[in-house]
Amino acid sequence: MSRISVRGFAVASATAVTTVGAVVGVAAGGTPAADDNNFEAAAADTTLLADIPAGQQAQVQTASLTQQADAQASAADAAAKKSAEESARLQAAKDAKSKKQAAEDRVEAERKAEQKKKEEAERASRSSVRDAASFSAQGSYSVADVKAMARQMVPADQFQCFSNIVDHESTWNYRASNPSSGAYGLMQALPGHKMSSAGADWQTNPATQIKWGLSYMDGRYGSPCGAWSFWQANNWY
Repeated sequence: MSRISVRGFAVASATAVTTVGAVVGVAAGGTPAADDNNFEAAAADTTLLADIPAGQQAQVQTASLTQQADAQASAADAAAKKSAEESARLQAAKDAKSKKQAAEDRVEAERKAEQKKKEEAERASRSSVRDAASFSAQGSYSVADVKAMARQMVPADQFQCFSNIVDHESTWNYRASNPSSGAYGLMQALPGHKMSSAGADWQTNPATQIKWGLSYMDGRYGSPCGAWSFWQANNWY
């Protein structure tokens, strides 16, 4: 018969019985779980299960099983709580990632919409301008005439930049000539005959010069405003 010393009870049984309280020592077949002095000290203050009235023995054993069940339930609760916390953490990380992606997608969509709007506005602006050939030829043109032509040929959002360059290059004199360099016309094309690509009347028709100037600025700088930015930095374009 083994003897199990517990706080308050000494349970004698042919098999090990789960005890109430913390186990102080176990002896089975003469092998001590704690030293003999501790066992004897504990045993002196314990009660054998056999000495407990029969009606109470079941209660003691039930209490022991209840304690085990409570401990297991507590461990299970702790594990469940940890699992729930980990799941919540992973879900929070997933939600944060989804929100970030949604925000980035929204910004990109807004950027594309703005770019599309800008491109449509530029197309609309360009489609509304007049071609050089649509103007009737005149014997001469005043500065006001030339500016009026430019306003109808240059996209509205580019006109001021175009005008700034012409102001500095020729003060809107379509017959302006630089005898030392050979530059000619509104944009001071160098050499002047380069403007023949826009029309044979490049020397006398400001519309032809404006057409050439727009093509040059768009081709080399992307736009008249691109050309004006370069001009401001270098005093030429």
